[in-house]
Amino acid sequence: MIKKNLLAASAVSILAVTGCSSIEQPLATLDFTNFDVHEYSSAIKLNQVGYFANASKIVIVPSTNIVKFNVINANGSVVLSGISSAPAVWEYSGEAVVQIDLSALNAVGQYSLEVEDSQQRASFSIKASPYDAMHKAAFKAYYINRASIKLLPEFAGDYARPMGHVDTQVLVHSSAATASRPEGTVISSPKGWYDAGDYNKYIVNSGISTYTLLLAYEHFTAYYDNKSLNIPESNNGIPDILDEIDWNLEWMSTMQDPNDGGVYHKLTTKNFTPIIMPHEGTEPRFVVQKSTAAALNFAAVMANASRLYQATRPTLANKYLLQAIDAYSWALENPTQYYRQPSDIQTGEYGDNNVTDEFAWASAELYLTTQEPPFLENFDQYAQAAQVPSWAQVSALPYISMAFNNQADILFTEQQRQRYSTRLVDLANNIMQTYNTSAYKVTMSEGDFVWGSNAVAMNRALVLWQAHKITQDEQYKVAAEELVNYVMGKNPTGFSFVTGFGEVSPIEPHHRQSVADEVLTPVPGFLVGGPHSGQQDSCNYVSDLPAQSFLDDWCSYSTNEVTINWNAPLIYSLAQLEYLYK
Repeated sequence: MIKKNLLAASAVSILAVTGCSSIEQPLATLDFTNFDVHEYSSAIKLNQVGYFANASKIVIVPSTNIVKFNVINANGSVVLSGISSAPAVWEYSGEAVVQIDLSALNAVGQYSLEVEDSQQRASFSIKASPYDAMHKAAFKAYYINRASIKLLPEFAGDYARPMGHVDTQVLVHSSAATASRPEGTVISSPKGWYDAGDYNKYIVNSGISTYTLLLAYEHFTAYYDNKSLNIPESNNGIPDILDEIDWNLEWMSTMQDPNDGGVYHKLTTKNFTPIIMPHEGTEPRFVVQKSTAAALNFAAVMANASRLYQATRPTLANKYLLQAIDAYSWALENPTQYYRQPSDIQTGEYGDNNVTDEFAWASAELYLTTQEPPFLENFDQYAQAAQVPSWAQVSALPYISMAFNNQADILFTEQQRQRYSTRLVDLANNIMQTYNTSAYKVTMSEGDFVWGSNAVAMNRALVLWQAHKITQDEQYKVAAEELVNYVMGKNPTGFSFVTGFGEVSPIEPHHRQSVADEVLTPVPGFLVGGPHSGQQDSCNYVSDLPAQSFLDDWCSYSTNEVTINWNAPLIYSLAQLEYLYK
């Protein structure tokens, strides 16, 4: 039974505007006469989950005028008063809004924000550890999305289920056939994470997902060494984060053809399955086509994991390094083997016809692990300006790995280290230009409202955190914090986009397990894709505006699906905040 979110309709802001073309305009030039303000447009937009005491707390209030406000504590006392910014228009949501900065309020407690001369009010909290439960749930979502395992009640709670997709009898598809592994060859490729709302497994998307989680562990090792996630491997002497990552690395390892080093692009059924539980999926599964993108993602991640495991698990580290080198060699020999969807396969493509950034990333990871100069020479050949990370664009990842490697002062000259850091800071500065002119105080611009726009927000935060580490400039930290606030409710839709957290969060995500089980609420801890106006699914949306076009409905796979690569940068930001403030 599909579970309808009855709150969705009343949580969405509807605001129509004509003739507005800039993100923010001076108050004197704004003309609000054409605005048609509807019932829900006055809702205050803030972080519904909670704030750290010393974190940024910018609240958005739809208004065409400067407003006065009061903050009242649980005892009924006014603890903060002030006035908002001047109103400005955010064209992506069609709203005139003002900003209220509550960052000076830093006492733990429950509060009410009231706007004078109006009925607008909203509750919020400041907590010693506002994101601990969410952080664990976001990681636990990976466990719930594991293939080839029975989920037991003591670990999965209400979301326990039988084993799904053993994947020990996977067929080689005709597109992946070779003389040594002809069509129909049976191989074993168990474990891994279901990629998204479907039950397939894709190397390219696993690449950036696994890397980002490995990065979180590398940057916040002490924090994760003591963080229990209550998974079957807990208490085995290995940090739970690495146990969870291992489940996917072990699957990735099986996706390499040992005969030539090539890597299969994906493991999939021929078509997306209907709304069923994993154990009910019995259709044949295939490994499909080897691709350059898959080989390079594989090489980068395996080299990174090898480096991390060298001290504690040398045998596994050596295995992964050899696999990484073999995959990289295959890619050098097959540099334009782009994925092309076979006619009988209808599942996700993750196609990428420009893999220069993947070559740079794999070269950098292999250099950091082997310290062999040819890999650095190759990196220099392929390196390009950093862009915000995504599954198809990984140009920033090698700079992050190299800038913060614990042997950077040995492996690179001062000039090289400066260049790598500068590439990241330059990207962060470009991001800050959007933040500084945004009426919503968020670094999202028109091109960011794409499929998975919330992941764009979190990957922008990932870049800003790196710039803050490099420069210690507080502006990057504040902008990153406001992106976290954005996905937790400080956005035009009125949703906290993480399932199970916030006053209004998605109840009907495009996630087969969450819909097909008999549990009323969805699996908690998933970051849904977020608003964008593409509307590829042809559902009934309340708005065509990029920042408003969101629908909490199973139908809306273009705005309400979940994926492993969207959760990963959210987890990184939550770990960064815990590191800063706890």
